[in-house]
Amino acid sequence: MQIFEKTITVSEDDIDDLNHVNNVRYVQWVQDIAKDHWLAYATKDILETYSWFLVNHFIEYKSQALLGDKLLLKTYVPLVEGVSTTRHVEIINAETNQLIVNSKAKWCLIDNKTQRPTRIIPEIAKLFN
Repeated sequence: MQIFEKTITVSEDDIDDLNHVNNVRYVQWVQDIAKDHWLAYATKDILETYSWFLVNHFIEYKSQALLGDKLLLKTYVPLVEGVSTTRHVEIINAETNQLIVNSKAKWCLIDNKTQRPTRIIPEIAKLFN
């Protein structure tokens, strides 16, 4: 199983009225790292032919992040079957190693021409191994 990671630093734009990261920002980061992972490994042909549709999303807030915190975003797809995958995302304080957010999202592969679900081909499944 391949783990894709990136590090970000919490900025003023990420902070809410309670002086910690706004919950909506975490949702955006979960989506952003999923997209970054896909774009990092999918070929041009795959990108032109397929897209992902979000089916459902679960996010658990374990702690809070504050202005200036360095966060490690990690994502992986442990299982690919049929037309869907479940993507896991963890957001961790990079300095304390404390888990901030744990997320699972079910994504369905869509054929760009038909806009219908389509079976995940082996070339795509390999992108997550």
